[in-house]
Amino acid sequence: MNRCLLPAGIAALALAAATTQASTVYRWTDAQGRAHYADRVDEGARPRGLERIAAAPEAAAVARLRVEPDDDGALAWVDNLLAGPIEVMLHAEGSTTFASDPPLPARGTVQAHSATLLARIGHGNPRVRVTAVPGSPNARPHDVEYAWPLPAAPLRIQQAWGGGFSHQDAENRHAVDFAAPVGTPVVAARDGVVMQAESGFDEAAPGEDEAALLARANFIRVLHDDGTMALYAHLEAGGVLVRIGQRVRRGQTIGRSGNTGHSTAPHLHFVVQANRGMRLASVPFRMFGPEGILRFGEVTAAE
Repeated sequence: MNRCLLPAGIAALALAAATTQASTVYRWTDAQGRAHYADRVDEGARPRGLERIAAAPEAAAVARLRVEPDDDGALAWVDNLLAGPIEVMLHAEGSTTFASDPPLPARGTVQAHSATLLARIGHGNPRVRVTAVPGSPNARPHDVEYAWPLPAAPLRIQQAWGGGFSHQDAENRHAVDFAAPVGTPVVAARDGVVMQAESGFDEAAPGEDEAALLARANFIRVLHDDGTMALYAHLEAGGVLVRIGQRVRRGQTIGRSGNTGHSTAPHLHFVVQANRGMRLASVPFRMFGPEGILRFGEVTAAE
């Protein structure tokens, strides 16, 4: 039986967010006592109390937190790195007390490829972090019939709705794992916009620590007109054949299946999700397969 674990829907970015390439964040205080955060330090900055903060690279980063000093303290901005809306929440980090308008935690929605000022932070050596979830909390799923995403492969369901290994959490309860050889073409099951994608991982590691591998599956996230999102995951290395922001049509080839991330056999993990207020939840869907409407039930199918 195939088993898989998928990336968590919530991305946490502390202090200043790392991009997919960044590995270090610097924090320092200027001559006026204002805190700065950046992934590099200008030679003329003359920083005081320079602190180097380890920041592990993010796979398919969702957002970037920018804390910019101003005369009254600092401004906390969040940049949306996706081609679709995200919901974010700004949190105080540590035990330091400082004023904030609005009070923390502060919550908001950031539209595709844009920035939002989440809070004005007062003096007092503030330390903050942001969590971000793909999608708008206003998503309202429509009753849509999805297309079979693997037309070149026979139908083999390895783990269905409520599968005992990894389909019991809210994000994946209505997910389906379709067996498919590595390199099988994957087509869009519904019209939408490529909101997020990752194609840089090159292997599966089923025996490793699963927490470290949750985000190491190549995937495509497609945003639909009703605010729901389809996730096509465990694609092969380089198996993303579309670009972020591209509009795709039902039946269009978008990728190639694989076996990346926490997985024990080649397959495609397909799930439709909606943001339910700072959390992702899978939603039931109808799909027309090679022999008609598919019935997934609440069981795990054997190979």
